[in-house]
Amino acid sequence: MTVHRHGNLSAVPWQEFVLVRFRGEMAVQTLLFIVFLALYMVTILGNLTMIIIITLDARLHSPMYFFLKNLSFLDLCYSSVIAPKALANFFSSSKAITFVGCAAQLCFFSLSATTEAFLLAVMAYDRFMAICSPLHYPVTMSSIMCARLVLGSYCGGCLNSIIQTSFTFQLPFCSSNRINHFFCDVPPLLQLACADTALNKLLLFGICGFIIVSTVLVILVSYGYITVTILRMRSGSGRMKVFSTCASHMTAVSLFYGTVFVMYAQPGAVESMEQGKVVSIFYTQVIPMLNPLIYSLRNKDVKDALRRLGQKQVAL
Repeated sequence: MTVHRHGNLSAVPWQEFVLVRFRGEMAVQTLLFIVFLALYMVTILGNLTMIIIITLDARLHSPMYFFLKNLSFLDLCYSSVIAPKALANFFSSSKAITFVGCAAQLCFFSLSATTEAFLLAVMAYDRFMAICSPLHYPVTMSSIMCARLVLGSYCGGCLNSIIQTSFTFQLPFCSSNRINHFFCDVPPLLQLACADTALNKLLLFGICGFIIVSTVLVILVSYGYITVTILRMRSGSGRMKVFSTCASHMTAVSLFYGTVFVMYAQPGAVESMEQGKVVSIFYTQVIPMLNPLIYSLRNKDVKDALRRLGQKQVAL
């Protein structure tokens, strides 16, 4: 950054940014480090366990568990994009991240999070087909169709990631290189720009709003039909089994979309970064940790598969 004689600032590309940690004394920082580390370790253990169980157990080779395995992979990815650097910065003196590293972190985080939003809608559609149209389900949700739906989710995530990253990092950053966040995200980066960010805020609010509204609409319509079908079931045990499966998905959906909406899809959200830090911890660390617990603890098939895998290991 250079200063002209008249006091105007001109942008010189920063070589690195500084991630501003949470406020507090060393004791607070140590406590936060322990919390972050515990959340990340449980996230890795839980999601890797889900991926391994679904891969190894032939009884779980169905569309629902194929999507669930991809959900665990995405949770593992976008938590790992953020947590290692955040943990390292707790006791680092510089807390620096390179310009390219910051862009890469934003790109991969946006890719993973957006893909998860589309995947949750796909999972709702899968449950709709399985419960409301069981006779057509094997044909409709074939392995090729499942692969296409997952690929489409990744393509949607990739498109949003490219748009958000490219439009954000084409801005000149001249006011400061200190990012008021524990990772590189669009809202705190926009605060550092010394150019008009109206288009960027419009894109953030517009695209994220569209993704949230469209995917939530698919989920609500799917579960509306599912609810009607469940109420028409004569078997009480069948009704409870279907409800238990769907309740797990709706819990994960509510946690994910609730926090994402607070952070990205409401006007003015980009201005309140102190609130944003707390919300970001929830959807980048807590939700990826909770998802495998939600699906495993409430799912008899997963618990049975885990028991069978444990028995095989004991037998060996």
